[in-house]
Amino acid sequence: MLILDVEVKRKSIIYGFLAFLFAILISGFCFKFGIQPIYNLYSPDICRFSSYEELEKFLKVNLSFSSNFSSRYLIEFSRGGEISILSEGKIVPAHSTTNVQVAGVDEADIVKTDGEYLYIVSDGNIYIVRGYPPNKIEIISKLSFNRTYNLQIYVSGNRLIVLGCIKPQYIIYKSLIMPIPNRIESMVFIYDISDRGNPILKRSLVFNGTILSSRMINDYVYIVLNNPALEFVDGGFRILIPKISINGFTKVVEANRIWYVNSSDVFYYFTMVGSINVFNDFEDPSYEVFLVGATSCIYVSHDNLYLTIPNTKLWIKSLNPFNKHETFIYRIELKGSRISLKAKGIVQGYVLNQFSMDEYNGFLRVATTTWEDSTSKNNVFVLDMNLNVIGRLLDLAPGERIYSARFMGDRCYLVTFRQVDPFFVVDLSDPRNPKVLGFLKIPGFSSYLHPYDENHVIGIGMEDGKVKLSLFDVSNVAKPVELSKYVFEGESSSTLVLQDHKAFLFDKSMKLLALPVSISFINGSKGGYVRSYWQGLCVFQLDLEAGFILRGRITHQNNVYDLSSKYFVKRALYIGEFLYTISDGKVAVNNLSDLKVVGELFLI
Repeated sequence: MLILDVEVKRKSIIYGFLAFLFAILISGFCFKFGIQPIYNLYSPDICRFSSYEELEKFLKVNLSFSSNFSSRYLIEFSRGGEISILSEGKIVPAHSTTNVQVAGVDEADIVKTDGEYLYIVSDGNIYIVRGYPPNKIEIISKLSFNRTYNLQIYVSGNRLIVLGCIKPQYIIYKSLIMPIPNRIESMVFIYDISDRGNPILKRSLVFNGTILSSRMINDYVYIVLNNPALEFVDGGFRILIPKISINGFTKVVEANRIWYVNSSDVFYYFTMVGSINVFNDFEDPSYEVFLVGATSCIYVSHDNLYLTIPNTKLWIKSLNPFNKHETFIYRIELKGSRISLKAKGIVQGYVLNQFSMDEYNGFLRVATTTWEDSTSKNNVFVLDMNLNVIGRLLDLAPGERIYSARFMGDRCYLVTFRQVDPFFVVDLSDPRNPKVLGFLKIPGFSSYLHPYDENHVIGIGMEDGKVKLSLFDVSNVAKPVELSKYVFEGESSSTLVLQDHKAFLFDKSMKLLALPVSISFINGSKGGYVRSYWQGLCVFQLDLEAGFILRGRITHQNNVYDLSSKYFVKRALYIGEFLYTISDGKVAVNNLSDLKVVGELFLI
């Protein structure tokens, strides 16, 4: 953590110097044009523009470094897991689903299953594979997306929804091939897959910007896009007005549909929240657009979507005594196609990821980390539905930062880290008075926490450079204990779960826990050292009596020196009594009872 502390100090010095320069620039700009800058950042008002001219004027006045460039602006726009019954009456076996944060709120992933077919994203392609029964495994159809990246999918009934980014166009500049800046576009394609062998494109939607995240609730997919509001051009700026293209017809967002926070910023982004009915091809998407800083992450319950936007304004305190590390939160109500802004709020510090937030019994709970004078502190806030802070727990674990959080009912579980792993149990039963019930200090840290039951929590993290599994017992909240742990062997190891919770497979009733792991080995000999690698799925039995028991490993590698990422296992799922592992190049099927291979399919 010494490196982290040095980095924080270095950034503090740089940001302080930049803030000083920005203050001078803004002062000169405002003096020249007789404009009073907005310094009240702590209580921003949110409103809508009345025209494109008002939008242009706002950016001219409030962009923190605008005085260093031409005041000419251009506005760019063009007008104009249970047994299920399929629709055909087939009964499919019990199967796993994507590991999501909120039950009933689906998250896009690179692999989905409906209990009979697998839908797999691999190297710019989407394969529909007959997966069950394993002796009939085969590729049914293939969709290719050559100019895209970051593809993810949803599957609901006979609809396949494909999300992704469109690769930018390139220009030649001084003999260099460069992408055209700030012209990123994202897509949502909706297919009818009633005939799995012949998917039919029903709707294509293209947005300017990058899809930050998405969710699916019932018939609707909700997407959040980020797009820089400006690009430099001809010594000035071009305003990149949000646009939506539906089946080739482009619609430009009207200025009176754009919300903005009445305060200055270092740089502005348009954040669009869109709602898309994936079954009704004639219902237009609905959306809300915000001119704010870049949205960092979202949390979605059944009824609300929360945007979190870190305050990145770099004002020196002599000009703005209210400046502090804080995050703006916006609550957007979701009711099918209707999405509406309902509330705004502010909390101290920054959130780590979506698991740092949770909605429960009409309250939003948020865990944050703040940095003051190069020292980190951690907090838990409780907000009402108007996003007013009604309860807070401040200055938890000074000198450390949050590595993972998980809210479960009336409790919050936090892991902070610097040298050891303090596992905190926080009581939220009284929303106005959060308090620490107990904590446990152990080596290493957990980056992902997953519920086992109401009194036990699974932790996935690291210890001494190796992947570590922990099972925490919080039956005695004052004295939580690490009931069981498993540390992987080898010189070092890693797992995708630390970056993506959807790579984690767990089913309590089946005592099944599985995750993809990469392990590095060094074998010593008189002639030196030989390095080898193993990558694949590690399958565990997990229960409260025995803890973690490694049942076996499944790999797609040909040998321990095969470093081809094409055969790195990324996901695992089960259908009936079979376990499926998926890499970019292969699908393997093993029997769940003894992990023996029963089938495989190469993706070409």
